[in-house]
Amino acid sequence: MHALRDFFTTDYGLLSAAVIAFTLGMGWFYVSYFIKHIREDEARARAAGLIK
Repeated sequence: MHALRDFFTTDYGLLSAAVIAFTLGMGWFYVSYFIKHIREDEARARAAGLIK
């Protein structure tokens, strides 16, 4: 319990939480970005007749 209190009440704990949140958000962004572009490339390849 002491660790959670330190995590949410100290400056280094809050900065750690911010870095964790930023990293998770960045991971979500990259995954959605890659999936979007993979689907677009697949649609272009299907339209060009490269994929059945």
